[in-house]
Amino acid sequence: MARIVFVIALLTGTMLWAQERIPEGTILPVELRTSLRSHKMSAGDVVKARVMQDVPLEGHSKIHAGAMIVGRVSEVAPAAEPVLAVRFDKLVEGKRSTPITTSLRALASPMDVEDAQIPTSGPDRGTSEADWVTEQIGGEIRYHGSVVTHGRDVVGNSVAEGVLVQASANPHGRCEGEMQHNESPQAMWLFSSDACGIYDVPHLRLMHSGRTDPVGEIRFRSSRGPVNISAGSGMLLTVR
Repeated sequence: MARIVFVIALLTGTMLWAQERIPEGTILPVELRTSLRSHKMSAGDVVKARVMQDVPLEGHSKIHAGAMIVGRVSEVAPAAEPVLAVRFDKLVEGKRSTPITTSLRALASPMDVEDAQIPTSGPDRGTSEADWVTEQIGGEIRYHGSVVTHGRDVVGNSVAEGVLVQASANPHGRCEGEMQHNESPQAMWLFSSDACGIYDVPHLRLMHSGRTDPVGEIRFRSSRGPVNISAGSGMLLTVR
């Protein structure tokens, strides 16, 4: 269990997080802010992503939406089937920086990210956003201001910036469920509880998620043309 030390913000009276390590199994829902392009990048290039939903931690603490996840390109191979690998290794919120190691659970194109924010019945100016019904990336249904359902089962709750659900295993995509020592509801933003793998990014394959050695290295390969993952793509990163 990761050791967590809390501090009190003197000006606001709110609880802030300050810790040596984010608990293993914590899911970080992020939007990629740096395009990953194997034909334009070199090893060592900085990569950034933005946390899109408050991430709950122990003791009523949280990582706030807007925090940045920072990493670097670790490998670029512009071969017949181009490869690009990246490591996200730092969480930055305000002036605080925390080392992290992450694996990739799911990746979705900017188009999928946009579609997941549009009501299933299409835009309706007469309906309050609090009453929208949208489809999460992976197929679950989000009733804004209420619950999230998988078929007929309620799997979590809709909150201001996304959803809080129990992470579900996805054997087909080789994604794990909640970890034994981290069974709290997870911030999944626009993704389903069992979202896993790559959604709607043509010719892209996830060769290594970072779950196993080398832990933390996320490696992509393209079967046609360069690796090209656009800024605005959604990602679920899991802290290892």
